[in-house]
Amino acid sequence: MCKNVRKIQLEENNIKQIENGSFAFLHYLKEVSLSNNRLPSVPVATRNLHRLQNLMLSFNQITKLGCQDFSGLTNLKELDLHGNHIAALSNCSFVALLHLEVLKLQENSISELGTAFQNSLPNLKVLYINVNKLTVIPKNAFTGLRSLIKLSLATNQIKTLEEGCFSGLTSLIELQLHENSLKKEVFYNAPFKYLINLRKLNMQKNHIKYGDSSALKEPPFINLSRLETLIFSVQHSTGRAFFPSNFLQGLTNLLDFYCNNIQLLNLTDDFYTHTPHLISLDFGANDLGDLSPNLFTPIPNLTQLRVTSTNLHSLDFLINANLTNLKILLARKNRFSVISEDIIKSLPNLTSFDVKGNSFTCDCDNSWFVQWIVNNKQTQVAGAQKFTCNYPLESKGSRLLDFNVQSCLVDVGFFFFISSSSLIIVSLVASFTYHFSRFQLTYAYYIFLAWMFDSKNRQKRAACQYDAFVSYNAKDEAWVYRELVPHLEQEQGWKLCLHHRDFLPGKLIVENITDAIYGSRKTICVISRRYLQSEWCSKEMQLASFRLFDEREDVLILVFLEDIPASHLSPYYRMKRLLKGRSYLSWARAADNPQLFWEKLRQEEKGENN
Repeated sequence: MCKNVRKIQLEENNIKQIENGSFAFLHYLKEVSLSNNRLPSVPVATRNLHRLQNLMLSFNQITKLGCQDFSGLTNLKELDLHGNHIAALSNCSFVALLHLEVLKLQENSISELGTAFQNSLPNLKVLYINVNKLTVIPKNAFTGLRSLIKLSLATNQIKTLEEGCFSGLTSLIELQLHENSLKKEVFYNAPFKYLINLRKLNMQKNHIKYGDSSALKEPPFINLSRLETLIFSVQHSTGRAFFPSNFLQGLTNLLDFYCNNIQLLNLTDDFYTHTPHLISLDFGANDLGDLSPNLFTPIPNLTQLRVTSTNLHSLDFLINANLTNLKILLARKNRFSVISEDIIKSLPNLTSFDVKGNSFTCDCDNSWFVQWIVNNKQTQVAGAQKFTCNYPLESKGSRLLDFNVQSCLVDVGFFFFISSSSLIIVSLVASFTYHFSRFQLTYAYYIFLAWMFDSKNRQKRAACQYDAFVSYNAKDEAWVYRELVPHLEQEQGWKLCLHHRDFLPGKLIVENITDAIYGSRKTICVISRRYLQSEWCSKEMQLASFRLFDEREDVLILVFLEDIPASHLSPYYRMKRLLKGRSYLSWARAADNPQLFWEKLRQEEKGENN
């Protein structure tokens, strides 16, 4: 009555031995499962079952494979040996398995492959050797697996991929190499050049790191023109990392790229030039700061972007990035506080927007964003009900959606009347001033301001709160926080006053600037072309120079980030006049000896150069 049985399941029975011939009379048997037992070897009873298609021997105590263990299994399609104690593979173990399609050897103790896959298993499609003890993948290791589609070598201890190690795998579509010990030197042997049909490559959780963005002589993926998914996340390397500018060269059909959490510091504007079809991109958990809109110019088809925890100060880069096809944007845990109308309108197809974990400003700058969250029907804003205010202080902790946007609205007619009237008056006054007394009035106005600020802050000068106030353009913030602040505060013990860190929220910006200048022993002006063109930076320079004029003490330190010819300073008469009577420091000229630059800056602060 049992001779027509097709499937036997004997899992979890603590079986140690099966008598020979136990299944011999079951002529139609197609599946035998002996998983989770205590078999010390492949039982002889499973041999010569000519119709058997699936043999499950996982989680036993098998330590080695013999040449006859699978003899007679001419129709076997799946063999599961994972979770045993196999240390090595016999060169002849699988020679009889001409129709095998799936082989599972994960979670064993295999340290060498030998020649087990060089001349056998012509129809194997899926091979799992992950979670073993492999350290090297030798040359020609898989030459017999001409039909292999998926290969998992993950969670081993692989350090070396020899040249030609994947030769013969011309049908391979997916390769898993994650959680190994691979370094950038592994690419020197061009291990992937034979994988011409590869679609997915997982290399996350290795130790691959580049120290700069210089182009590579031989890009690692130059032959993978059909690759669609590259996972390069979580590289365990110390220090800051970069991508060579041509790292992705050859990946002309790449659709998904994951490079999150690799300590990435910067991306060149042309980095994605080689991947024009990219639709999903994740470089979250990196310290990228501000992003350039030009970075996204080569990838207009992008539909998913993840920039979570990338230290972004704003999303303004999206305005000119031309990402009109973007549907999903994840920008959690960054440092921006305002989302403008221009940002949202630049993403006409956005359907999912996640900005949880940012510190929002509850004032009129965000009034449009609040209304859009409530009224828009297209985009789902994740967690919007829990967005809280961080600025101003009186609103801290309250819900962003509770902000009264009506307080930001005015009567349109009245607004235009006042605007037009004011414009006429201002035009007349400006014309008169320009033609007759523009220089005298400007000078008198700032002398009056200096006198007012001097009177207000006269008692504060005796005990300055800071060593120096740093005046800089927001576009130069990266240099201030990465170079100036660590050297002066951490190494030389200065106490600096910085815009975003030390200005009091809710206080007028002019009052903040004035208090900072008069509350500091020195004012450091970080000068670049952008600084000279900035209105607020100009006001800070004017107030600092008036303090210099009023107190007749050397309270001003000039630091040039760029070499700016004197002819270019002509429109900025105050700067040109200051330079005639005092020395200044140049960061652009300090490349060969930065220590001398910081020593001179210390001397300027102490007044040793006077």
